[in-house]
Amino acid sequence: MKIVCAPDSFKESMTSVEAAQAMARGIHRVDPTIECVLVPMADGGEGTTEALLATLDGEWVEASCHDALGRPSTGRFGFVPARRLAIIEVAEAAGLAQVPLSDRDPWAATSRGVGDLIRSALDRGATELIVGLGGSATNDAGAGMLAALGVRFLDHEGRPVAAGARGLMSLASVDLGSLDARLCSTTFRIASDVSNPLLGDQGASAVYGPQKGATPLDVPGLDAALTRWADVVEPAFSRRVRDLPGAGAAGGLGAALAVATDATMESGVELVRDAVGLRDRIAGADWVFTGEGGIDRQTASGKTPWGVAQAARAEGVPAILFGGRVSDDAYELIGDAVVAVVPILRQVTDLPTALQDGLLNLECAAATVTRMLVPRAAPVAPPGR
Repeated sequence: MKIVCAPDSFKESMTSVEAAQAMARGIHRVDPTIECVLVPMADGGEGTTEALLATLDGEWVEASCHDALGRPSTGRFGFVPARRLAIIEVAEAAGLAQVPLSDRDPWAATSRGVGDLIRSALDRGATELIVGLGGSATNDAGAGMLAALGVRFLDHEGRPVAAGARGLMSLASVDLGSLDARLCSTTFRIASDVSNPLLGDQGASAVYGPQKGATPLDVPGLDAALTRWADVVEPAFSRRVRDLPGAGAAGGLGAALAVATDATMESGVELVRDAVGLRDRIAGADWVFTGEGGIDRQTASGKTPWGVAQAARAEGVPAILFGGRVSDDAYELIGDAVVAVVPILRQVTDLPTALQDGLLNLECAAATVTRMLVPRAAPVAPPGR
């Protein structure tokens, strides 16, 4: 029997690598001869780099950068030397989780650190970049990132504007003379499951600004700042990007990458699926185990377990979803692609304990399910027959 273990991370409990390993331990508890193929997965957010490196034989690289508040920091990106591929998560340099709640300020937050990491990846020889756009603290339409890559954002008197969305309010022109020329010969793939445009009621400021510290009174001003960015930057690059699906991802970083590079905007889980060759790994398997921290009806809207299940379905292999929290509506997912949804909790407990015991819970759940999948040995005939 062959079982593919292809989970996402279970947030605050285990990484996708750890989750895949826990599944395999549970399976081997029941039958050590079962072939387990471990394919850690992600959907473009936290854990994307780790999942890709685990499968593509890459390495972590540390680099100097700036955090979302503009302070000197150290970030990491993934690098796969054989493919000259770099994997960058926006959250590594401009992550919301890195900024204390009391310090969050979407007017001042800058994406400069993302540009720092891109430049370091190019210096290392990367010719292909995958950029995961989840978890940013910024709302500057990628102005900080582009500034780190050589774009000069200027006011009416030709002076550099301040960092962050606040500086965009006085933006009058941009100077592209020092833009890093390597961007033109680099393939950019953007991993995101966000389809919001840059501006308006469904734009970056209105939908995601409140998560980053914006009050209802801030939102119109932030949207005006991004409108100013679009009015000045789009003509400079001769590209209109404000209405592109995904332009509003990561506070407008989607728009910045789209305007300055030939980046393609892709579903995060589909990008990771293709990069790790998931369908080839599933081919010939008997079962696929996947899952993440929470499973509900929205899982079918581009989340990792659903993407994995669809890949399994294409290969004619049934998938089982495991979740730390399984909502009542999660069972609506059961159909051609998903044959079961399994909660991993073993007993009633509080959230901190559930997160702490996640690895063991997942291992035990995988073992329980495997016992039901392994054919029973033929019964021993009674004596004399």
